[in-house]
Order: sequence, then structure tokens, then C-alpha cells
Amino acid sequence: MFSKILIANRGEIAVRIIRACKEMGVATVAVYSEADKNALHVALADQSYCIGGPEASESYLNENQIISTAILAGAQAIHPGYGFLSENAHFARLCRKNGLVFIGPDAESMERLSDKAVLKELIQKTELTVIPGTKAVASMEEAKQAAQRIGYPVMLKACAGGGGRGIRLIRAEEDLEEAYLQATSEALSAFGDGSVYLEKYIFPARHVELQMLADEQGNAVCLGDRDCSLQRRNQKLIEETPSPAIDDKQRKKMIVLATQAVQKIGYVGAGTLEFLVDRDGNFWFMEMNVRLQVEHSVTEMLTGIDLVKWQIRIAAGIALNFTQQEIRMKGSAIECRINAGSCGTLKMLHIPGGPSVRFDTHLIAGTVVSPYYDSLLGKLVVFAKTREETLRKMRASLCELVIDGISTNIEEQLSIVEDDRFTSGNYDLTFMGNR
Repeated sequence: MFSKILIANRGEIAVRIIRACKEMGVATVAVYSEADKNALHVALADQSYCIGGPEASESYLNENQIISTAILAGAQAIHPGYGFLSENAHFARLCRKNGLVFIGPDAESMERLSDKAVLKELIQKTELTVIPGTKAVASMEEAKQAAQRIGYPVMLKACAGGGGRGIRLIRAEEDLEEAYLQATSEALSAFGDGSVYLEKYIFPARHVELQMLADEQGNAVCLGDRDCSLQRRNQKLIEETPSPAIDDKQRKKMIVLATQAVQKIGYVGAGTLEFLVDRDGNFWFMEMNVRLQVEHSVTEMLTGIDLVKWQIRIAAGIALNFTQQEIRMKGSAIECRINAGSCGTLKMLHIPGGPSVRFDTHLIAGTVVSPYYDSLLGKLVVFAKTREETLRKMRASLCELVIDGISTNIEEQLSIVEDDRFTSGNYDLTFMGNR
């Protein structure tokens, strides 16, 4: 096991990783930008180092500075969290070159699996069903020909990255040219890779993902599903587990197939297989996230399994010490992402409490919310024996949560969990477009 880990991230995920390390008896090293000098993760870590200016490119994306800091501090491993360098194969390779362990998949796996078009080819060799689509298209003309072959409407997607960027829905050929230029430009700016591919548009659909853990010894388990259909512009707002759209028989089948697929492609670490579920209950494989998801907390609440600790153990070569049959998936858990609507200084914070209520955040009184980073302030997660009870607990917790000094989406989240379509469980990816 590692004795010291550097956390190459900020915000709530940096705090989350530091807490997991403390519980494991592992020393922590925080890095921070000039904008984050008073941040909570800086105060909680055993050692902290400023690595650059407020822009992410000057600090949290500065690979060489992070590597140098890890070596200087005597860390054996680097945890990238999510976002920033978490899916950067070059950085993972740089860690290995300098004798550091990257807590995540190795560079080769990351390159192989992060290209969504290549990944689909690999998944087609398993028993999972893949959304009909293409490899990376080399030109506008090739994209037009592919779209005609697949049949409109189609989705144009970036081969690299995630977070909803580089994605366009194209309903007719006259819309393709503009969408192609926009998507390739956005993908190049966001990920340094402008390649795109096309796939059939599945509509109406639910977005359901399966959380996986796999070790170096070839063991793999699935920690259940998460319904992530509550989205605005491809950005998730609410996640819940288990999905109310799937019955137990279907869930068991998908867990078996997903576990077999992960083993077949040789994945190691925490990862997520993402699917669209159509109105007939068919699962269509969409993509894989080769990192810790923002929404991992809701799975932890349901199963009681600490995903961050297992990421660290797996990276240290430790085998999973539990089987699929031992995983508890009874009850219901819901997570609401609390986002900032403005910049400013936090004047007051009140966090709701009670059994099975969790708020993962980096906020403390005096925290300055700057314009440089993601707007996520925290994740409010609740668990109960039934979905009905979980919904009541979430409503009560949202009413109690106070974040004063900046605007937030707390009221919007409350309105969503009170909406009849959500409480019935009968919602899909069009939900936010109809509000």
C-alpha cells in the first residue's frame, strides 16, 4: 500500500479523496492554484503546494509541475479524481516514466478505451448490444454518407472526452454541415482531438450506467446501475440508483453481461459502462468512462462500498475481497448536484443531517467561488429503504440546505424532485426540455 498520495485535483473530489486516504492511514499532498490558496482541500492535506496561476492550464493541467511536486513531496502515487487529467493517457505514461503510480487505468488501456469509436468495436465482440454507428469520420462528405446510411436523426459525437462537449443532434441533412463544424471545433478545443463519429439517435430513451470495479487479478464486479436521465445540455443534474426503469430480471442480466465485457476487454480499475434504454427496455451500449464518476457517491450510499478506497487498493495491486453475490443493493439512493449560478464569497453554509444524508462539498464559510472552474458546489445524497421514502428525505434535505452569498440551483432541484413525472419514475432524457 502507498504511504503518500498526491491529489491532482481540487474542489469536492479533492476533499473526498483526502478523507478516504486519512481513513486508510495514507498521507496526502494537495496541489492548488493561486485562486484556491484558501480552499478546504489545501487545509485538510498533510502537505500543500501552489503549482500555478488561476487558469487550469497554468495549474491543474500542468503535467510537469504536478509530477515535479509529487517527486519533491515523496508521493508514490497520484490520484487524478475526475476531470482535468483523469483521462489523459500522456499524463498516466508520464507518471509511470517517473516512478509514480497513476491511480486509474494504464495509459495503453486509456488510449484504447477512451476513443469511443474504437471502444464500440471492442464491445461488439461481447454480448452487449452497441448503438449502430461509425468509426471516426474523416470529412464532412464521409459524415453525410454515413448519416444517410444510418438514417436520420443521428448523433454526432466527439471520439475523445466527455461532459457533453462535442455532441450534436442532427435531424436532417441540411443541419449536418454546421453541426459538424461546431462539434469538431468544440472537441478540438476541449480535448485536443477534433475527431468525431456518428451513431443512431435512440428516442425516447433513458440514460443508465453500470458501475464496475476490476482488479489486476482478473476479478470484476458490478455495483449496480444509476439512472442519469435528468440532464440539461448533456450535463447531469440528478442521479438515482437503482433505476426505476429496470426490473430485477433485466438488472441481473445486464450485470452479468457488463461484468463479462469488462473482463474480456481487460479493464482494471473503477469504470462505468453507459447505456441508452429505449421504450421497449432494450439496452444500447453508448460509451465507457475510464475514471471515477462525479456520481459515484450515490452508488456508495446504496452499496456501502467505498469506491475511492478501492481505486487506491486496486492501483496498489490488491485484489477485490468480495464477490458479486456479497454486494448489497437493497433500498434507494438519490443524488442532486448543487451548482453555482454566480461567483462570489460564501457567507453562510448549513448542511442538512440525519441518518443516511450526505453532502460532499468543498465549501466552508468564506469560500470564494471563482469563474475559473466547474460550477459544482457539492452533491446532496440520501438513502432510504424505499424510493418513496428517499424522495421525502431528499425534499426535506433540499429545504434545509442553505448556501448564502452566491446563487445556486437548490430551488430548481427541489422543483424537479417534486415533479409528478420524476416522483412516478416515468421520465427520460427529454425531461428538462419539457420544463
